[in-house]
Amino acid sequence: MQDNFSLDAPAIGWDGETDGGDRMRQVKLDKIDRRILRDLQDDGRMTNVELARRAGISAPPCLRRVRALEEAGLIRGYHAEVNAEALGYGVTVFAHVGLASQAEPDLKAFEALIATWPEVREANMLAGETDFLLKIVAEDWDSYQRFLTTKLTAAPNVNHVKSSLAIRSSKYAAGVPIVVD
Repeated sequence: MQDNFSLDAPAIGWDGETDGGDRMRQVKLDKIDRRILRDLQDDGRMTNVELARRAGISAPPCLRRVRALEEAGLIRGYHAEVNAEALGYGVTVFAHVGLASQAEPDLKAFEALIATWPEVREANMLAGETDFLLKIVAEDWDSYQRFLTTKLTAAPNVNHVKSSLAIRSSKYAAGVPIVVD
């Protein structure tokens, strides 16, 4: 089943059909839903009372909307943003990984393997010269080099790795831009 999300629709609900007659979920969001999503994305610890105040509704319907947004898959979870450097992770590297084979079983096997490595914080499969872009954190450059040589380049199907050391991060914005009219 495929999800389609419309940010222009008047109210949250389910509708839509595919050309083949299969049911397709489509979530319609109104201004209040978009406001709730934007505010929770900015501050996931916001109380329901504060969230409701900002959305211009009372707390019980706000909580119902949040639950509906969670059930619809628009809110996938909540987390704390931690300070990597304060926890001893002073190096961030973006590794451009090229695989020897792009057959689906080989891609899935690589994805399953990197899912077990805690140093890999993000993984994106790309089209083009690079098959995967990995965001990797390490305590220092030597730690990254050990990870690179003992895990990443030693992994089955890895053909080449090009590492780019992040100097600093000048912008970090979680999620997506949500426009509230």
